[in-house]
Amino acid sequence: MYKVLVLVPFPMDDTNLRKREQQLQAVSLGPGIQFEFNAVRIAPANYVSQQDALLADIGMMEAGLAAEEAGYDALCIDTVSDAGMAVLRSVLTIPVIGAGRHAILTALMLGDSFSILSMWDRWNPLYRKILAELGLAHKCASMRAANLVPNNQVLLGGREAEVFPVLRDVALRCIEEDGADVIVLGSTTMHEAHAYLAQQLPVPVINPGPLSYRLAQNALQLGLSHSRATYPEPLAPRLDTYKAMGLAL
Repeated sequence: MYKVLVLVPFPMDDTNLRKREQQLQAVSLGPGIQFEFNAVRIAPANYVSQQDALLADIGMMEAGLAAEEAGYDALCIDTVSDAGMAVLRSVLTIPVIGAGRHAILTALMLGDSFSILSMWDRWNPLYRKILAELGLAHKCASMRAANLVPNNQVLLGGREAEVFPVLRDVALRCIEEDGADVIVLGSTTMHEAHAYLAQQLPVPVINPGPLSYRLAQNALQLGLSHSRATYPEPLAPRLDTYKAMGLAL
């Protein structure tokens, strides 16, 4: 039985954590694999600045650095920002799958260009960073936002009638005006809108969270993980420092 840890990027109670776990309902993984969702202890209020990005990396590192020792076979990052992915890859040998870059790369398996559909345009720097790292900015037809302030705890629950049609209309502009062949949801917090958008739009819609779970399963079944040439181990690991940060809260 494979065990996969999913790191949720904000502290939250069990009720809101269950909302994150509902992403599993969007993908059929079959027997032989189980997923456990854990919320981090260290996190920014949201991901809208460089300070936030630093705190997010530290929080993900603190929450995930012991995953391999705890018996997990893979780790998924439950945020399209891919917070903590690179640093965790430097200290873990198990696959570490980021929702953001893998959603973009999958979009280019399905079409020649894509647009990133988000709730908030203040997330755009996160997407630009990933696109720059991948060298794929020229394949991004657009980044458009509904500009409805997100809630990273309760997600979209109770706001479906307000939010879903707006997201659809913005996505249609990506397709009709910008020429997008594929739509990538800009946050795992938007997963509740995926089924609606997939039915309403004439192009594929990538749901980053469930995709990352499937990719983790594929990596395990194929015996693949990240390259040490790209993610070298630190010469002097300071893992106790990250542990101390978590314990200090």
